[in-house]
Amino acid sequence: MTTDHVEPAVPGGECEREPGPSDSLRTFGAVVQALREHAGLSRTEFGELVRFSKHTVASVELGRRMPDESFVERAEDALGNTGALRKSAQFLTRGEAGLAAWFRRWARLERVAVSLCTYECRLVPGLLQSEGYVRAVFDNSVPPLSDEQLEAQVAARLERQRMLIERPNVPFSFIVEEHVFRRQLGGTEVRRGLVDHVLALTAPRNVTVQLMLMDTESHGCLDGPLQLLETPERRRLAYSEGQQNGRLISDPKEVSLLYQRYDTLRSQALNPKDSRGLLERLRGET
Repeated sequence: MTTDHVEPAVPGGECEREPGPSDSLRTFGAVVQALREHAGLSRTEFGELVRFSKHTVASVELGRRMPDESFVERAEDALGNTGALRKSAQFLTRGEAGLAAWFRRWARLERVAVSLCTYECRLVPGLLQSEGYVRAVFDNSVPPLSDEQLEAQVAARLERQRMLIERPNVPFSFIVEEHVFRRQLGGTEVRRGLVDHVLALTAPRNVTVQLMLMDTESHGCLDGPLQLLETPERRRLAYSEGQQNGRLISDPKEVSLLYQRYDTLRSQALNPKDSRGLLERLRGET
């Protein structure tokens, strides 16, 4: 297997321990925090006024979450309508907080890809995870994350999911092992919320999920998780990730092989309609 065109793995991951906020997000967050403190409000009190959780408020103030329009408008109303937040929000750019160094290039490619395929056998893919499930994943980090680090990871993971909604003409395909949804990670309520979240995200025509049944006798992708995408220039790329490492694969022969494996797996997995039916049954079992 050739690796001439493979991007080198570097420490840090989709779950990097020390994410770096973008300058614009950090500045905006500092302004929100200063205005909130000047108004004598705690994060919990301010969160109630703007109808966001204190965790979201913390993530915005730390520059690790892109505030949506409703947050900006409600924050303006709660903090005196100075216009500072509306004006500064126009210059916000998404950073890569909470993303591993080795994952950042792939994350940038995801945002412009014309198609994206994902196979997972360990966890529900990050693009489909509910907030409760995301928190359960990072709560299990070894060594443990600080509260600040955990919030950065959660914010980055949820931010990536926006592309499923914002890009309705891009086909997103997910193949996930059945046992992943049967695992009680985070407990019964988290699992139920996860299934509801996946069913909602995969309702649009461009997003499909297929389950690989536990009793399937054939399997075309036993070498582990896999992601594939096609760029606007119609170039095909692949990405694989393991323990504390990841690599972007661009060698045409290797990428072609991985596409063959994914196509085989797609034919072996439960079709999208029956997969949704199984997820609904799994939800009923919780």
